Amino acid sequence: MAKKKSPSPGSIVQNKRARFDYKVEERFEAGLVLTGWEVKSIRAGKVQLVDSYVWLKDGEAWLLGAYITPLQTACTHVVAEPTRPRKLLLNKRELAKLFASTEQKGHTCVAMALYWKGSRVKCEVALAKGKKEHDKRATEKDRDWGRQKQRIMGRG
Repeated sequence: MAKKKSPSPGSIVQNKRARFDYKVEERFEAGLVLTGWEVKSIRAGKVQLVDSYVWLKDGEAWLLGAYITPLQTACTHVVAEPTRPRKLLLNKRELAKLFASTEQKGHTCVAMALYWKGSRVKCEVALAKGKKEHDKRATEKDRDWGRQKQRIMGRG
């Protein structure tokens, strides 16, 4: 069985599906507007980014589709909405660049990871271009070849 890599100390969750489906061209760091129960759930590791994406509208960026599972103890007095849109905090230049780039054909904006920076939750947003099916096969082939090289070098 393959040895699992330990995530970096501040890492909360990675969007591995986005790395497979998109070719990342540029990355941005964005803050997140969260409520108290969401922060508690994120600390417990109850978050998924698999089907999430970034929606750009009216000069603002929103994280949609991220699922934060409410904790039973944290949500006794609050109505928790696990998939609500969450506002991303970016500066004007970054937003302008994202808006201009997503207007081009094939470009999109995806959430790649959530991580801690100090006591704040940050979202890694990437400007990406969708991969074709043959690109995905080439990525898998390169990955398999890398594993083969490691096995050969380990024995030699």
